[in-house]
Amino acid sequence: MKRKVRVSAKAIIIRDGRLLAMHHVDAEGNYFLLPGGGQHNGETLISAVERECQEEAGVKIEVGDVLFIRDYIEANHEFARDKPDFHQVEIMFQCKLLDDSKVGRAEEMDTRQIGVCWIPLGEIEKFRIYPKILKTLLKDNKLNKQKIYLGDVN
Repeated sequence: MKRKVRVSAKAIIIRDGRLLAMHHVDAEGNYFLLPGGGQHNGETLISAVERECQEEAGVKIEVGDVLFIRDYIEANHEFARDKPDFHQVEIMFQCKLLDDSKVGRAEEMDTRQIGVCWIPLGEIEKFRIYPKILKTLLKDNKLNKQKIYLGDVN
């Protein structure tokens, strides 16, 4: 039986030329994700990204405009063997930290999450970050926003 499409709200938080990311580890090593996660029934996308940033990164944010939307259909990408019927729609918002005094003091870290870090945008190519397209979208230490809907990309 196919699962339903999961909706996920993500935060793109850039400060001083660095991207806030959730630090994870798996059998292949370190990897990094945007803070955020699944929207609960009855919860707005704004509330979802605020809650997830508080839980995963320990930060309060101001949510701005939608920057990007992507489909992630796992069967079409490198992790197809893990959950071939997984389909997630991610809405990525431009966000600003309201208080960074608790960065890294997560309430509920995700499975495999080992911390929070700042990735220098000038070195983003060196990091295993998902979605991978962030390396292009955040290239040259700036936000390259040509289009909002990115399609089924990793």
